[in-house]
Amino acid sequence: MRAAIGYWLLAIGSLSVGPGLAAQEYPKTPPPPGPLVPAAFPPFREAVLPNGLRLLVVESRKQAIVSLSLNFAAGSITDPAGKEGLAEMVAGLLTKGAGQRTAEQVADAIEGAGGTLTTSVTSDFLSIESTVLAPSLPLAFELIADAAMRPTFEDKELGLLRVQTLSGLQVGLSQPDEIAARAFRRTLYGAHPYARGTTRESVQAIAGEDLVAFQRERLRPGGALLVMAGAVSLDEARQLATRAFQGWTGTGPQPAVHPVPQNRTASEIVLVHRAGSVQSNIVAGNLTYLPTDPRIYSSAVANQILGGGASSRLFLILREQKSWTYGAYSRYSRRKGIGYFSANTEVRTEVTDSALKELLAQLRRLGTEPVPAEELAAAKGAMIGQYPLAIETADRVAEAVTNAMLYGLPSDFVQTYRVRLGQVTAADVLATAQSTILPANMTIIVVGDGAKVYDSIKDIAPVSIVDPLGKPLTPADLRPQAAALVLDPSALVARRDSFTVSFQGNPLGFQTAAMEPTPEGFRYTEQVNVGAFVSQTTTLELDKAGGMRSVKQSGRVQGQDVSVDVQYRGGRATGTATTPDPTSGQIKSVTIDTTLSPGTIDDNAIQALVPALRWSPSAKWTFNVLSAGQNTIKAWTLAVTATEPVTVAGQSVPTFRTELTGGASPLILWVTALAPHRLVKIGVSGQPVEFLIVKD
Repeated sequence: MRAAIGYWLLAIGSLSVGPGLAAQEYPKTPPPPGPLVPAAFPPFREAVLPNGLRLLVVESRKQAIVSLSLNFAAGSITDPAGKEGLAEMVAGLLTKGAGQRTAEQVADAIEGAGGTLTTSVTSDFLSIESTVLAPSLPLAFELIADAAMRPTFEDKELGLLRVQTLSGLQVGLSQPDEIAARAFRRTLYGAHPYARGTTRESVQAIAGEDLVAFQRERLRPGGALLVMAGAVSLDEARQLATRAFQGWTGTGPQPAVHPVPQNRTASEIVLVHRAGSVQSNIVAGNLTYLPTDPRIYSSAVANQILGGGASSRLFLILREQKSWTYGAYSRYSRRKGIGYFSANTEVRTEVTDSALKELLAQLRRLGTEPVPAEELAAAKGAMIGQYPLAIETADRVAEAVTNAMLYGLPSDFVQTYRVRLGQVTAADVLATAQSTILPANMTIIVVGDGAKVYDSIKDIAPVSIVDPLGKPLTPADLRPQAAALVLDPSALVARRDSFTVSFQGNPLGFQTAAMEPTPEGFRYTEQVNVGAFVSQTTTLELDKAGGMRSVKQSGRVQGQDVSVDVQYRGGRATGTATTPDPTSGQIKSVTIDTTLSPGTIDDNAIQALVPALRWSPSAKWTFNVLSAGQNTIKAWTLAVTATEPVTVAGQSVPTFRTELTGGASPLILWVTALAPHRLVKIGVSGQPVEFLIVKD
């Protein structure tokens, strides 16, 4: 056998190539592309059920999978004023107990079938979606029908969702990109409901009866849209829907008519002051058009050229050429009402002005210079080539068809999208950029350290200054002057407090704090134990006026020994500290020997001094703080931002919600509004960590 194989190998190797074949030239360029044709897409089939539910089916038997999407005109735009976030909370609870099933039973049922069941909310729509294997389609209908018609809105699930929503909101409001997005919507849309956003106050105001009323009023079959894609026929879908939605009747209210917002007549910068930021988040944009506008195709190509990805102009220039950022992008955002264009990037603080000027220059360029043919062809080629992948699976088909129907796009939008992109010309891109990207009339948001960027950006466009919650500030507020705290020593009385520490609502550890009189003044002792993360004890000595005398701290942070030993005497602080370096994480030792401004306090003294401050709904203090571990003195600000209740041991306690900024991580302190003022809750901005007092 081996000899035979060897013979045939030799025979093949000895074959000669004929002169005609050897001389043949292979093509050096690819053949020209064939004509663009509509996407190979199953036809839509439609029906309207007797209860008014519109049913749309895209049948495809390529895979034994079906995706369903039940949609209502019940997005966040329908939230009542003062209860922003209601639609999202309703959606979040529709699958957390419905019909005869608890939240756990709903999850077990869909997971046992190997499927998914989710809800989502946009500005305009609320959706319930499921993807299952075809044999499990009756179960999917049963679960969706229960969610839409029979949600239970259990108190336990509402309480858990409220905690999760508030925690997520706290994290979001500490992130520069979320702060920028909120400021952009607020400034762009003005009085229109698209400008609104969920707040702590609005979440707290939402009660169980609000959820029930929203569901009963707005989740009605008349005017709703059910899209199905995959291994199902229209007749099968109609039978399943008729059975599942039996007895469901009514039509949701007509969408409210709101005045159409207008673009500004000149560009304006809103500077959101975020003290200590080392980067600036920039968002610039303007209002555009309704979703049915014929410019949707040319604007898609224009956006691909400008900021649609890693090969776009903004990305290549701001990142690759200038090295100012990790990325720069743009987008056209669709709304049922008027949409908007935006471009965004995040840059180092010191290049904020340069990056903003370059970004605006690129926006102007797209509307003044025709796009070169090669760049246009590359952008269209990328989009045309990627589109089939976007509608490859049943869930993607359902999503594409749902969006087209909800926004009133042409009936053949999904099928002909690639063809329409291919027809866009350089002249179309130029005209669309001129009419939809308005560099001279932009809403511009800059989130960063105002003290460092204000002077450099104020010549680009008029600047107004706000804090992260939108409260107006003045240029003088960017550099607040520190002053000694005015204390009431009589409020420094013997007390003992205990706090539970939780992470995402789960117990994680504890903190105890005790204040006791001494012959020299007061001694404050604090012990913190948070699992394997932190275990330390701090002892603070104060004089009879509440001034600093000494601080000693010892313990472990993330497995590393830490210590602080500092004396405050004669206007100086001296001592040593051993702490992890925030940059490298390695332990570092520092020697403290510095002159102090009058009234400078230790960073461990805030909690001890809270009762002695003179509290009011508008209270605000800026004072110098020594952080021994970093051997730095900085101005910190403690400011009341709201009055809100906190539940302590089952009782609602009115408190001042107060933000403490200037340190390594902003904190939120809740202090009882009535004397004696007592710290009852602590939150870490941007983290789902909470300290809550335990009533003795």
